[in-house]
Amino acid sequence: MWIYEKRLQFPVNIKRPDPRMAKLIITQYGGPDGELSAALRYLNQRYTMPDERGRMLLTDIGTEEMAHVEIVCAMVSQLMEGASLEQIKAAGMDGHYAQRGMDLFPTDSLGNAFTVKYFGAVGDPIADLAEDMAAEEKARAVYENLIDLASDPDVIAPLLWLREREIVHFQMFKELRDYYIENLKL
Repeated sequence: MWIYEKRLQFPVNIKRPDPRMAKLIITQYGGPDGELSAALRYLNQRYTMPDERGRMLLTDIGTEEMAHVEIVCAMVSQLMEGASLEQIKAAGMDGHYAQRGMDLFPTDSLGNAFTVKYFGAVGDPIADLAEDMAAEEKARAVYENLIDLASDPDVIAPLLWLREREIVHFQMFKELRDYYIENLKL
């Protein structure tokens, strides 16, 4: 049913610590428009899709979003690797360090913990797909903001790739939504 390849969907090879950038990127792990909320939203919504086509698409994209969680976590971890306490403090990550050490924890860039309140689901396929399209657009915008804030090409490359996947997912959700409107009269 499900195969896990033990490699990242896109390679992450960040060579220099940058806790400031880690603090910003972590929002794509545990923030409202991040990969974790998207993955869980889609994997839950699949059960209320009216047909196998919708269930399969939400399963495919939901599991891909979990792969994106891995990429984001690898980025944050590599950006923190080798960081000094001075760098951690200067980046405003001392509160995180005090409570979590160097462990990852799903938060947004402001330090707010992940919550299921981020799920936008009402059990209506058209409304849920419209929410999914909006979620992909918001994630795309966040990636564009992160790209603007980044200067390291090793950080920018996976951000660009993740941004492109948001565009692809938006289009896939739009096609399914349009199909349902036209063919299922929802």
